[in-house]
Amino acid sequence: MKQRLIQRYKDSDRMNHWFIAIMFFLAALSGLAFFHPSLFFLSNLFGGGQWTRILHPFLGVLMVVGFLGLFFKLWRQNLINARDREWAKHAGRMLHGDKAGMPPAGKYNYGQKIVFWLMVLSLLVLVVTGFMFWRPWFAPFFSIGVMRVAVLLHAIAAVVLVLSVIVHVYAAIWVKGTMRAMTRGTVTENWARLNHPLWHEEVSRHR
Repeated sequence: MKQRLIQRYKDSDRMNHWFIAIMFFLAALSGLAFFHPSLFFLSNLFGGGQWTRILHPFLGVLMVVGFLGLFFKLWRQNLINARDREWAKHAGRMLHGDKAGMPPAGKYNYGQKIVFWLMVLSLLVLVVTGFMFWRPWFAPFFSIGVMRVAVLLHAIAAVVLVLSVIVHVYAAIWVKGTMRAMTRGTVTENWARLNHPLWHEEVSRHR
């Protein structure tokens, strides 16, 4: 019997998501080229060191602009509440595959919300510090000492963002049926009922 499908994301949301993903991938590769000398060969993907230096901040800005659209649409749904804290107490069950024993989650569970806010925080640090040492436009307004701190914070935020994205991708692959939401925009009713029962109830009431 064919399962009924529920829309989880609109086409515009999915297009924005994949735009952010592409910009992240390009910004990460171009940033890694300057992270350590052994990775400088990655600059060849962008036409050499000079072009990589020029393109990296613009790629980063485009990524942040795309994420802003996502943020303003989803931040309320990612606020952590009492249900999420209860979910966190039983997270071990989730890791062992016992989804049935988990407290019911809304559209996003506690783990997804934590990843969302880590992305928000790391992107905020990246964009602020990135502007501080963006030559030749803004760097002259800051001292060498300040820019050195900015570079350090930029690198730390980049590591946090990369790790958050890895967790995000791993979770999407690990939870069977999740990738469909961002490739087709829909999920099966069984998937919604099992993984996000409160959201499933909400959607069902508005049909």
